[in-house]
Amino acid sequence: MSLLRPFLRLGHLVMVFGLLAAGPGAAQGVHVARYDSLQRELDARITFDSLPKRAEPGLNFNAPMRMGRAQLGQHFEGQIPEFADGFDRISGAPTEPLTLRPGQSGQNLSVAMHRGFESNALFPLGRAGFPALDARGEGALAILFDQGQRAIALRIHSDYPAPLGGAPKPGHVTLKLFTRQGHLVARHKAQLSTGITEIGLRRTGGLPDIAGVIITNDDPGGIAIDDILYQTAPAAF
Repeated sequence: MSLLRPFLRLGHLVMVFGLLAAGPGAAQGVHVARYDSLQRELDARITFDSLPKRAEPGLNFNAPMRMGRAQLGQHFEGQIPEFADGFDRISGAPTEPLTLRPGQSGQNLSVAMHRGFESNALFPLGRAGFPALDARGEGALAILFDQGQRAIALRIHSDYPAPLGGAPKPGHVTLKLFTRQGHLVARHKAQLSTGITEIGLRRTGGLPDIAGVIITNDDPGGIAIDDILYQTAPAAF
């Protein structure tokens, strides 16, 4: 029996570490889903085509935007907007309940007709401010849903292909998903493609607790966002 004791202890340690690994990190998370699959499942889509079509720099919005059963701004109350390497960064934990906040004047959001999407699209505005070209797409976007979500999806345009090549490599986009209480559900970082990148995320276990999203990026040309998918009908998927 004494010969087995070290192995029993080792097995106990493995079990303990396994439980720790399967704790909050495993219980709280998302996994990648195809955009077209979520497009068939989710019943609501945020577009910006109800707004007047204006060429860039488009229309400037200094206050939060109400689009369907969601609000759009820059960050959540309790968080700190920062600026690093030419892009907005949002640090800190949101306060409870999750409350949307806009950026400073000229540093919140704009909407303009976008050649890549062939429709109106949203530009999160960076520190340079509206209507500066350097501001378009370098900012942060916060989305607050009226009800918890099991899945979300969106389309991001990062840059146009260069006819002769030589365009800078596309950057990354980071999504941070929060509960209504301000708890971090997951952090998802994705490599952007030239042109349109489609991103879909489904909550692990199907929990409908995604209340808000913060979107930031480091793409050299900045990003435009359109076709945000979410759910309004309860327990519809």
